[in-house]
Amino acid sequence: MQNVFLDIMKIPVDDPVAFTFFTGYMAMAAAAVFFLFERSTVTDKWKTSLLISGMITGIAAVHYYYMRDYYITTHETPVALRYIDWTLTVPLMVVEFYLLVRAAGAKASLLYKLILAAVIMLVFGYIGEAFTDGSMGHSVLWGSLSTLGYLYILYSAWMGEVAQLAAATESEAVRKGVRALAWFVLVGWAIYPIGYMAMPGGWLGPDGAGILRPHDLDLLYNIADAINKIGFGLVVYGIARSESAVKVSPPSYSSVV
Repeated sequence: MQNVFLDIMKIPVDDPVAFTFFTGYMAMAAAAVFFLFERSTVTDKWKTSLLISGMITGIAAVHYYYMRDYYITTHETPVALRYIDWTLTVPLMVVEFYLLVRAAGAKASLLYKLILAAVIMLVFGYIGEAFTDGSMGHSVLWGSLSTLGYLYILYSAWMGEVAQLAAATESEAVRKGVRALAWFVLVGWAIYPIGYMAMPGGWLGPDGAGILRPHDLDLLYNIADAINKIGFGLVVYGIARSESAVKVSPPSYSSVV
């Protein structure tokens, strides 16, 4: 039993995928602790936002713990575990958009639309990837449906309801923060549909063979997950600290005689 445990926990020095699974787990666990402890340093208005950031990185850390062991044991891609992680964390990430613009008049309907779009993106993406038969028709069908959810979130963040509410807010920090998160959706999240299209049967794959091996995709996804999830949280943390500093800043007595 002891030898089996040691084999499971062994991180090959020449395997960057295993390395990034382990590093991603530690980085997101540390980020979760940081965001949750920092809730005490911001005003009540921003505590929920930092709680969500801590939940995102905390949930991801738990899944990366299991994905790390799964990969080291089987050397196979943990597709189901990865999509379970995304199905929990990505809807929470779009909740951050709603929380940022809530003071500008965002209604609950915006929250529901963003979450629904995230679920559509992930569920259809999972069907396309986990149940693929290697044919391009299957990949294109479910990938196209998944892309509809992604495009709605992207549109809302850049030109739609989220962007309009951010422009209407009086907070410069919120406006800059929403734009920063929109860049994450445009650039950071783009790796996921690109990876989907590069798998066997994908649009980018020659004759359905795929241009990236599954392990190559694991490496890209691991790096992207850490950057996107922790980056989202750091943007929200920066806004919360900036706005809290404004609220608690002491009055100026320079004019007192």
